Amino acid sequence: MDLNDIDSAVTLLCGVALIVGVVGVVVPVLPGLILCWVGVAVWAIFSDGGWTKWLIGIVATIIALVGTLVKYLWPGRNLKSAGVPNRSLIFGGLLGIAGFFLIPVVGLFIGFILGVYLSESVRLGSSGQAWNSTKHALKATGLSMLIELTAALAIAVVWVLGLVVA
Repeated sequence: MDLNDIDSAVTLLCGVALIVGVVGVVVPVLPGLILCWVGVAVWAIFSDGGWTKWLIGIVATIIALVGTLVKYLWPGRNLKSAGVPNRSLIFGGLLGIAGFFLIPVVGLFIGFILGVYLSESVRLGSSGQAWNSTKHALKATGLSMLIELTAALAIAVVWVLGLVVA
């Protein structure tokens, strides 16, 4: 691979963006799915892949849009049916952000759990019910990450197939 060749350099940088994007889904500091989509979009625009690059870009865009939509709707519906209000999730998110800066590596998760639990304890007045709501919020968060990871990996697979075909 000659990095003086623009096409090779673009392909390499887009591959790096996809890898960082997939890692970004699991490590929720980076916008993983967006990075994966941007990587493929940049490749489709700047590479010499012919007409198939546009098809790959369109498929990646559809996967990213559907993945994002499902990522919010499906877990949100589960939380709504479990009776967990958005206020508790927002409070959990805010404490998660604070925890991220206070406790390296695990602070985001600890802060989110603590925030949802405290909010639900105040709302419900029972630690048992609050913990039940917190478990529902954790399941929804895990489902959301799984959906986003699936979409990011699907975009990566489509891009690799596009490299092979183009």
